[in-house]
Amino acid sequence: MALCDAEKTFVLHGVQDNFRIDGRELDDYRPMELETDVVSHAFGSARLRLANTDVLVAVKIELDVPFPESPQNGKIEFFVDCSANATPEFEGRGGEDLAIAISNTLTTAYSSSLAFDSRKLCLLNGKKCWKLYVDILILECGGNLFDAVSIAVKAALWNTRIPFVKNVNIDGNNIDLDVSDDLCLCERLDIENAPVMVTVCKIGDKCIVDPNAAEEHCSMGSVVVAVSGTKISTIYQTGTGSLHPATLTESLQLGFRVAIRLNEALSKVLSRIRPDEEAGFLK
Repeated sequence: MALCDAEKTFVLHGVQDNFRIDGRELDDYRPMELETDVVSHAFGSARLRLANTDVLVAVKIELDVPFPESPQNGKIEFFVDCSANATPEFEGRGGEDLAIAISNTLTTAYSSSLAFDSRKLCLLNGKKCWKLYVDILILECGGNLFDAVSIAVKAALWNTRIPFVKNVNIDGNNIDLDVSDDLCLCERLDIENAPVMVTVCKIGDKCIVDPNAAEEHCSMGSVVVAVSGTKISTIYQTGTGSLHPATLTESLQLGFRVAIRLNEALSKVLSRIRPDEEAGFLK
């Protein structure tokens, strides 16, 4: 998106007056719609629409061997695909750097045992574990991808069904697992403290959350704050600008407050949502 100087000035003046171009205040989010269990061949899935940002997440599971340095833990891996149809900027390899940045930030945020206990994915210490493949597809880009992806990932993991292992047969180095194919005999993941990300952008002298595409182009600098439970687990700076230490502190405080509020709203929605049902929140 290319903005002329007049358009940038309009965005800047609106932020300074706490009245953004779409009528929101500085700490407001755009309307969201969340739908779970949308991919039939996946173990869990979710689709999130944040205004005109559209994200689809599917979770697949396979048996694997734990890492030697963490024999009691399972595995989780994130892959992000920025569709060329999402925005012209993603044509060719235009979205590759952004996809890597989102994937790495998710990996870091979920690496803490406080955020996600991967020990529950371990079946046999040092020998067998579940590996989760979290595939993320950016269908449309209307700004604020980090936040949208983090919410969609958390919802997809909430929707994920882990197959129940009925029997384990060990014959020397051969391990045979009897995995139930009954969906009623499945386990759910504990995602209570799974991280929620909030992007805080500095525009002029003010900090805002949930920037749209126009606001992202006017940002002097931004930081992504990942909050797990009641603690900040990951901080990632985006863009090319820098933030003054005082501004960074203000951004972290704003991101933390908004993440707590966002996570509470998401938890309420997930507690009452049924499979294949769509729900709107933060409207």
